[in-house]
Parts: sequence; structure tokens; C-alpha cells
Amino acid sequence: MYSKAQLALKFINYYLRAGNGRGHGIHSPFVFDFITKLLNDRQLYPEYSIAEQLRTGMKSDKRQVQVEDFGAGSALSKTNQRRISSIAQHAAKPPKLGQLLFRTIKKYQPQTIVELGTSLGITTTYLSLAKPDAKLITLEGAGEIANIAAQNFESLGLKNVELIKGNFDISLPSVLDKLEKIDFAFIDGNHRQQPTENYFNLMLKKIHPGSILIFDDIHWSAEMEAAWYTIKSHPSVKCSIDLFFLGFVFFRTEFKERQEFVIRF
Repeated sequence: MYSKAQLALKFINYYLRAGNGRGHGIHSPFVFDFITKLLNDRQLYPEYSIAEQLRTGMKSDKRQVQVEDFGAGSALSKTNQRRISSIAQHAAKPPKLGQLLFRTIKKYQPQTIVELGTSLGITTTYLSLAKPDAKLITLEGAGEIANIAAQNFESLGLKNVELIKGNFDISLPSVLDKLEKIDFAFIDGNHRQQPTENYFNLMLKKIHPGSILIFDDIHWSAEMEAAWYTIKSHPSVKCSIDLFFLGFVFFRTEFKERQEFVIRF
């Protein structure tokens, strides 16, 4: 993981070289529409308040849970105790990104959604509310955190969420075996290069031209930057959009040559 100072410098570099966040100078009709109609959608959807009320509740929850860490920095699972309030404060995606994911689903209307990294279920709530008739499968490695998320889904009445517990390396292949296709996936789990690339390669078997894959924290570490480079350079990827905190990849056949965009957000 990069230090805070390193991340700050990287963000400054991204911001200076990123394309205009209003769409000026973007020649691709698809990407121009993505910027103007999605990134710059300022509407306050009522579903936002539901997810943010959940966040507020979790940030005030002082219970401690056991956390199995299968992610970056641990070749083997490690277990430690953390307060739910701390997880909500530091691990959950901020409102700006959760709301962007919500708008992405609302705009492109995926029917089959996969999320790697449920955590407390705040981002999952955004995904679920964006298209309540979609099939949403979310995977979480830490058992006690998954239990809290399941309680949250039940209290919110989210009927389209299927929560799978366990190490992604084991659970993801079995989930994918049961799916005909993936329309949308958000990968926010094991922040290491090889696992991230492995998840991408597994999902490639289920993608189609309309699929959207979104990777979290693509500049979080040298390993994640290497994984992002490998992913966006894959021959099947026709277009990638780097928003610094999130990386989007598209497989649309309208792109005759692979295109890469870095957009200010």
C-alpha cells in the first residue's frame, strides 16, 4: 500500500493529466455520454438516503467483530477484532463512489450483478436499490462481517441480494459456474495483483459485449496499479476509464480499437 503522501502525489498527477470531467474533447460518443449523463448526473435519488442512513447507523455501532483478512498483506488468513464503527468509517466506499455505482446500474440496467467484497453492505445497498429486479450476488470473506451485512439487508427489505460467505478464491469459481453471464461486476476485495488478475480472468468467461467490470482502488499500491495495467491492456477490453479510485472496463464491439481514458472525477 502506498503511504498517504504517495497517494496524494499520485492523485495530483492524475488530476493534472486527466481529461476534462465535462466531456470536452472526447470524441467517443459512448464515453461522452458516460461523462455527461452519468458522471455529471447531479440528481439526488431518494435511494441515496437509504444507503446513507445505513452508513450512519453503522458508524455509531460500537460492537466488535472478528475479521478474517484474506486480502493485501496476508498470504494466509489473519484474524483480528475491529469495531463496526471503524469498518464503516474506513473500509466502506464513500458516498460519492457508492452513488456513482448506483447511477451506473440505473443507466445500463444490468440483470446479473456480482460484487466481490460485501463488507457491511453499504455499497451493496446502493447496487441493490439501483435495480431491485436484478440478480445481485455479493461475496464476503469475513464471516462475522457478512452476518452484519445479512442483518442489514433483512432490515432494509432487500429481496434481490444473495450473500455468499468465504474466501473468494474458493467461492467465486463456484458462483460463476452457476451463472450464464455477468452484466456488471464490482471488484473490491483482495487488493493484491495476482488475485485481482485471477478474478478478472475468471469473470472473462462470463462477460459479453455489454458487460461492465469495475475495479476498486486501482492506484492503492504498486501491485494494484500493475493489475490495472494488465486488465486494461487485455485484448478483450475495448475501452477503459480511469477515475483514480475506480477503474471501469468495457467490452463493447463499437470500439474498433482499444481506447483508454483518464477522466477527472
